[in-house]
Amino acid sequence: MIHPLAVVDPNARLGARVHIGPFCTVGPDVTLADGVDLVSHVVIDGRTRIGEGTKVFPFATIGMAPQDLKYQGEDTETIVGARCTIREHATINRGTAPGGGITRVGDNCLLMTAVHVAHDCQLGNGIIIANNVVMGGHVEIADRAIIGGAAAIHQFVRIGQGAMVGGMSGVEADVIPYGMIIGNRARLAGLNIIGLRRRNIDHATIHHMRATFNALFRDCTHPFQERLATLQSQPHDPHTTEILAFAASPGKRGLIRTTTTAAADDAEG
Repeated sequence: MIHPLAVVDPNARLGARVHIGPFCTVGPDVTLADGVDLVSHVVIDGRTRIGEGTKVFPFATIGMAPQDLKYQGEDTETIVGARCTIREHATINRGTAPGGGITRVGDNCLLMTAVHVAHDCQLGNGIIIANNVVMGGHVEIADRAIIGGAAAIHQFVRIGQGAMVGGMSGVEADVIPYGMIIGNRARLAGLNIIGLRRRNIDHATIHHMRATFNALFRDCTHPFQERLATLQSQPHDPHTTEILAFAASPGKRGLIRTTTTAAADDAEG
């Protein structure tokens, strides 16, 4: 299943039913699991593993050297999970030694046209990333997040599980699990209620999550950290607990707030 116009290094490790189309290039340290499909004009380089059933469309590159001037050719890695779809012109760069050495994309992800996954990014499972999204190095995106088209994600930003980032948003700080953000620069607009319903989260849990969200991000009668500590002292469902734990954990880029809380924090400061 290797087209005669493809260039595949004899040391590459290929599973069963692998298809490599015309004008593809596969390097010596590449591992393609069973059923991987490289449509055409795909370049896979470096120490790269691609999981079972993943399909890569023309002009995508995976495992190329990172766009980091500090990178000096260290032996780093790129891992793409099973059953992913990588569309045209997407780029996934390998990791850097200071950043942990691995760029990772989980299982069942869709990366649409011209998505850029920079060095040392860590993407979970079931993520959908729309056209022309760019992310800096070290970005973390948790399971089942959705990133709208042409969004730009700053390096070291964390995006929590089930969050939704609106199209053309500039994301400079962390996004809480199940949050929904929009704007340039992006502000927290609410919870991703549609996403929660699609995951069959019951009405009572969504109602509790919404009440907790309002108490944390819209009630500005007390400082943010005081509100957070009060809410953490109360019993919650697992999803709400996840939001509070995320908000309480320090991140390099801080936390995206609503317009209301951002203004109140500025006033306090």
